Amino acid sequence: MIGGGWAGLAAAIEATRLGHRVTLFEMSTQLGGRSRAVAAAGMTLDNGQHIMIGAYTATLGLMRAIGVDLERALLRTPLRFTQPDGTGLHLEPGMPIIAFARAVLRQSHWTPSERWSLLLASTRWALGRFQCDEDLTVGELTATLPPAVRDQLIDPLCVAALNTPAHEASARVFLRVLKDALFSGPGSADLLLPRVTLSELLPTPAQRWLGDATLRMMTRVSALRPHGGRWLVDSEFFDRVVIAASPAEAARLTADFAPAWSQCAAALRFEPIVTVYLQGDGVRLPEPMLALRSDDTQLPAQFVFDRGQLGGPSGLLAFVISGAQPWVDRGLGATTDATLAQARAQLGLELNAMHVQAEKRATFRCTPALMRPPAQIGPGLYAAGDHVDGPYPATLEGAVRSGLHAAAELSKT
Repeated sequence: MIGGGWAGLAAAIEATRLGHRVTLFEMSTQLGGRSRAVAAAGMTLDNGQHIMIGAYTATLGLMRAIGVDLERALLRTPLRFTQPDGTGLHLEPGMPIIAFARAVLRQSHWTPSERWSLLLASTRWALGRFQCDEDLTVGELTATLPPAVRDQLIDPLCVAALNTPAHEASARVFLRVLKDALFSGPGSADLLLPRVTLSELLPTPAQRWLGDATLRMMTRVSALRPHGGRWLVDSEFFDRVVIAASPAEAARLTADFAPAWSQCAAALRFEPIVTVYLQGDGVRLPEPMLALRSDDTQLPAQFVFDRGQLGGPSGLLAFVISGAQPWVDRGLGATTDATLAQARAQLGLELNAMHVQAEKRATFRCTPALMRPPAQIGPGLYAAGDHVDGPYPATLEGAVRSGLHAAAELSKT
């Protein structure tokens, strides 16, 4: 396995369970890739705030298999997109599609026509089996919905799930996320908010489960090439290899013997996510997560998380800015100032800046008809990662599923 992010860890764990002897190469000092804890501002903070949902069955199953206590590690609640004024979409427990319809009908801040337009659109999507033309954007898919519905629900949901603005995001992938959340049975739409760091959620338990003998930390693979039916990784031979590195690293390693695959991986474009950590003495939000009004000019964050309610320091809030390229272009200092002003305007809070974490290549831009590299590169050589071809956007679930799939394919060859 080349790469110790969530996809590489999933592949290594599953391959080990299937009876393979696994060696995992990781260039960093720690596992987890783009979803891990970092030391900053005298604290241990996540390098980004992740939202999981109950439909993430592969991720939850993997964590359970290596001994993670899910009840301790995750706060599970019915889906709630609550605004600072208390309004928002609040699903009740039970079948998600029924809970969704009831939640929409309860939206007193929407007019009856706004509510019915969303229900009718959702019904059309369901009757169409959540399929649409691959060239369609989310903005085009939802163009007939009232502005209030798009601004308050569709757009923030899209950027949270796909990290791509609605006017550029793939409608087909967006509908797949809705399908899994609303039609995968009770609990599939539940919010799962980490109560431990991202490292404690999977990478650290995975490291214990795999054992030090499996891991080659701080080891960047310089070269990979086929040799007599096997694969030469630097100076070592392996029967099978999974490349679970970043698209850029994977493209570099495969350029000589799989140029078409390499070019496809290298052609992916990326979107940043910025997390601004602010703190205030005695600050506590009404809920662990609130949805915020946002734009590209004055209001950066779409969501704010109360880390004090999620196992972190009291009064620490994480403001998450997805689709953050306009704010990265403006500079992290200006982004922090705008977030402080947003907290003042929307939450009525005077806060202090603690840390800004920018993942400039957080996810691939999930645009319509996007060509993603396939899982199989060559005989006995597979790719894993949230960027590999599949139905999901760049999420933890997409990464884990790709790793499990790669491990399963190894056993067939």
